[in-house]
Amino acid sequence: MSVHVSSDGVGAPRAQAGPNPQHLLTTLLGEYLDSSDADLPSVAVVAMLGEFGISESSARAALSRLTKRGLIAVRGTARPPVYHLTPQAIARHRSRMDHFLSFGARPPRWTGDWVTVSFSIPQSGQAPRHAVRKALGSLGFARLYDSVWIRPGSGSGPVTQALHDILNDVDGSRWSVMHTRFDEEAGPHGPAAAYDLAGLASAYEAFIARYSDLRVAVRKGEVDATRALVARTSVMDSWRKFPDIDPDLPEHLLPAPWPRQAARDLMLEIHSALGSLAETRLIRVATPYWPDAASWITHFRASENSVSAPAGRDG
Repeated sequence: MSVHVSSDGVGAPRAQAGPNPQHLLTTLLGEYLDSSDADLPSVAVVAMLGEFGISESSARAALSRLTKRGLIAVRGTARPPVYHLTPQAIARHRSRMDHFLSFGARPPRWTGDWVTVSFSIPQSGQAPRHAVRKALGSLGFARLYDSVWIRPGSGSGPVTQALHDILNDVDGSRWSVMHTRFDEEAGPHGPAAAYDLAGLASAYEAFIARYSDLRVAVRKGEVDATRALVARTSVMDSWRKFPDIDPDLPEHLLPAPWPRQAARDLMLEIHSALGSLAETRLIRVATPYWPDAASWITHFRASENSVSAPAGRDG
């Protein structure tokens, strides 16, 4: 989500035009709801997204798209419609919040193992080639050479199945999944060459630059409930991309200094400090359209063992 620092000295970011409503709604539901029993009126969702400058039509379109994806479902036949999170969505949200809030907490346990995929597809196979590359990217693989892709670790079941599904009926295609180790892992021809680590470091540094003023404002107690919801959600919406794009390589393959820890510390400080205030604001916004809002809205926080947990309204 695009944000800018306010000019009133508080340093809390505000939403600019152009945030993705579907992405933003997924973040809100994942952060502040943790029960499939909650009846969520569509008008309350419109009001919640309105805090971020999202129009009513865009909010309803986001609801429709999340319904098609199976993350929410319509309850009954009331008009305007009432939604609820599906049990599958609750499980997914909890898993994702654990992933977002614990990512980077500990260095990966490193064994030196890599999964390597090599494939050959006839020149006429543009569609399956695109499908293979998309599948590999979604599974955390990076391209080391033209048709050689790697990812750290040893789990190969999902990629083997994906290649079976895509290429089994493609005439002339060949592929292999291998478990490999690099003789000179940290050298210039090692696996780190597959990753844009400079670009990733720049993204972390941009995150730090964007939210440093907000952290100062939080420490001074200058962020009230009205600003806290947008500020906290903006931070999480910006942070949540990193666990998906950072391959979490071992320290000896990373350039020094590596800015991830500083970015994570900043995110956690803001996220923890503003949790109760953001929850209070969301309840206030939703209650006129959803009288039971205070019974269902909560917020996630990082616990001491770095796993996320729903927090009570006492913070």
